[in-house]
Amino acid sequence: MSQPILQIQDLHTHFFTDRGEIPAVDGVSLYVRPGEVLGVVGESGCGKSVTSLSVLKLIPQPPGKITGGSILFKGQDIVPLKERELRQIRGNAISMIFQEPMTSLNPLFTVGQQIGETVRLHRGVSKKNARVHTVEMLRKVGIARPESIIDEYPHQLSGGMRQRVMIAMAISCNPELLIADEPTTALDVTIQAQILDLIRCLNEEYKTAVMLITHDLGVVAEMCHRVTVMYAGKVVEEGSVHDIFKKPLHPYTRGLIKSVPRMKEQRKRLFSIPGNVPILNTRMKGCRFAERCSDVMPLCLEQLPELKEYEAAHSCRCWLHETPKEEVI
Repeated sequence: MSQPILQIQDLHTHFFTDRGEIPAVDGVSLYVRPGEVLGVVGESGCGKSVTSLSVLKLIPQPPGKITGGSILFKGQDIVPLKERELRQIRGNAISMIFQEPMTSLNPLFTVGQQIGETVRLHRGVSKKNARVHTVEMLRKVGIARPESIIDEYPHQLSGGMRQRVMIAMAISCNPELLIADEPTTALDVTIQAQILDLIRCLNEEYKTAVMLITHDLGVVAEMCHRVTVMYAGKVVEEGSVHDIFKKPLHPYTRGLIKSVPRMKEQRKRLFSIPGNVPILNTRMKGCRFAERCSDVMPLCLEQLPELKEYEAAHSCRCWLHETPKEEVI
């Protein structure tokens, strides 16, 4: 097994607000190996995006702050690095595709200026060579007539085109790790398929490691090698795609899979997990999923279970696998 290119260990990212301290990421540990696609899944508010933003220290301060843990990239801890040192990593060794390209691209600069700036900053090439490289990147991500698109502004492009521009910018310096935060949100299904196919090709052609943040289990099944399931700021299950879909251990994972519509089944209503994600605070005790779980036990309400490996490379955070079934409420 190769050493992880990214290893997050006991990460805590908290937000300090008027209603108190919110542990958005509460002791998360995960890893990504070179050339691997890791899917990070969970419903809105579980801490997926905050985890991905923490990797590049893009959490707005205030109100957010990394309060503990380490983020190792190729063995180097990113957390203590200064902003000047981080600029050498961002967009170069680690790139990110953001959820909404319209808010991530600068409306005052053309597509060519924004991608070219990244190339010139990290590769030290001339303005002319940067423009040539930008055209090549736009062509690589499937944009027709890149020679003219390069001089257009973000508002002149469609949603799918803007997302392709974001990907072109992200891969312009051939990163070793690509973080994709909900890259197909708000795109129609045809464009979604094209964007996912593009990310898959990048992974296969350049062996770029990918950390894919999504709530779509269909995307996970199609794209990923391993899956990390998050709930309320914590990792609740982790394993290969096969294990997660065929032998899910955590009740939350089972609920997510059960809620996916299936073409061969006739249902009047789709299954949904009852209740809502809890409001996070530092005084929480017990399992975060206990109030929504059909298998809840008295112990679940009092003590938080540890993330333990129950099968080879398949971990779960649940008392259900350590307690006799007759104790279930």
